[in-house]
Amino acid sequence: MQMSVTQAVAANFLGKAPTWYKQAIAAFLIINPILFVINPYVAGWALVLEFIFTLAMALKCYPLQPGGLLLMEAMFIGMTTPEHMKHEMVVNIEVILLLIFMVAGIYFMKGLLLYLFTKLLIKLKNKIVLSIAFAAACAVLSAFLDALTVVAVIITVGLGFYSIYHKVASGKDFHSEHDHSHDDEVLSFNRNDLEDFRAFLRNLMMHAGVGTALGGVMTMVGEPQNLIIADKAGWDFIEFSIRMSPTTIPVFFAGLATTLLVEKFSLFNYGAQLPQKVRQILTDYDKDVEANLTTQDKVKLAIQGLIAVWLVVGLAGHLAAVGLIGLSIIVLTTSMGGVIDEHSIGKAFEEALPFTALLCVFFGIVAVIIDQGLFSPVINWVLTFEGKTQLVMFYLANGLLSMFSDNVFVGSVYITEVTSALNSGVITRDQFDLLAVAINTGTNLPSVATPNGQAAFLFLLTSAIAPLLRLSYGTMVYMALPYTVVLTLVGLAATYFGLYDLTQWLYDIHLIEHHSGSIPGSDVLPH
Repeated sequence: MQMSVTQAVAANFLGKAPTWYKQAIAAFLIINPILFVINPYVAGWALVLEFIFTLAMALKCYPLQPGGLLLMEAMFIGMTTPEHMKHEMVVNIEVILLLIFMVAGIYFMKGLLLYLFTKLLIKLKNKIVLSIAFAAACAVLSAFLDALTVVAVIITVGLGFYSIYHKVASGKDFHSEHDHSHDDEVLSFNRNDLEDFRAFLRNLMMHAGVGTALGGVMTMVGEPQNLIIADKAGWDFIEFSIRMSPTTIPVFFAGLATTLLVEKFSLFNYGAQLPQKVRQILTDYDKDVEANLTTQDKVKLAIQGLIAVWLVVGLAGHLAAVGLIGLSIIVLTTSMGGVIDEHSIGKAFEEALPFTALLCVFFGIVAVIIDQGLFSPVINWVLTFEGKTQLVMFYLANGLLSMFSDNVFVGSVYITEVTSALNSGVITRDQFDLLAVAINTGTNLPSVATPNGQAAFLFLLTSAIAPLLRLSYGTMVYMALPYTVVLTLVGLAATYFGLYDLTQWLYDIHLIEHHSGSIPGSDVLPH
């Protein structure tokens, strides 16, 4: 039967997304202009919540399209301007370049990564030890590299594992062409093992994601907002790490302890074991790779190993912007690996570019938040507190807002406000230093609660591996819950009970500079 024009428009709108989802987005587009006329502040918050809804429903429809429509309408009715969105993109150009080039660079190193991680998975048969190893390794890497880079590595490895088993479970050998995005060819007696393997990989992905948060908070290069905070405070790499240590060190060990507990007692969907049949297939794959390695393959792996060393040295030494180092990885891996045609190189960008576009839409939403002053009442209220209470309120306010908005934006807004307060004489320099620590830890730790809190988590949610592993927004929030509670509470306790005392001790042994002769609130603390 021939469709009417109206039916055709409705069918084309957001494609195969469920009808109720299409109706919800259409309702948002109708309601927002009306709300903006009545109360721009309420309309701004409505837009933020609607955008979060599109993220939560990422498996129903990629958030770029509905989120982009909401942002375009917001600009049209005057919530923000294209120039402001462009400004936010320019400010965050390093993150954009990182996504475009670094993720593609990691794609060309997947041979080495899969080779190394396959051996790790085979050797470490204890799931608890493997989980802690994943979390700890990602934490260490994120402290010196970048959380998004580390997550890109883990996604590449996870996809490699999944595609190997999916291919064999579909009755094919290791070297056959295969589409692992559909289960139609998976043999019936392998389906249960496939579901168990998905659960196992979900566990590892989440442990790795939280690991990036544990390490990312420790150093000035771990997260983009850390660099902004360090720049405002005038701290170098060592001073930043020392000032954060009263909070970050106990949080790190509390995070690893949480990994142990959720795995040991199979809490919050953790504790999934690697099926023996899958382990055997991965073992056979490893043997097949070893048996068929030619001299050319060995040289290629060795070259990728040297390039990996350059990656670590380049990032840890800040020899160039992260994205530019990623571009160098692409040039080196392709030129030394024999990949010279445009089509093969283009495949590497398929994973990152949709997310890059989505992140640019997110920067547009950030522009709306700024122009409508959505966070201003909270910031002004928090600044009315003093001493320890002010530290705690900054930590909690940053954490709460970072659960709903990007932690880079929240950290940037707060450190700018605190810098203004310092310049106007409202707070002392020592108070500023303590608040900077509270802002950094507050934006990095509680933000693991939701995928929209951290770019690395959002990248994982919208990556190609998420639908394969059935890793939805709700699943990520549920599995992150024990980490959210533990990291938030331990960070809060360290901020309230330890930060003043330990900072005083660091002053006393001259590891960090004492600016004004006293720590705010020190009159109530034993020295």
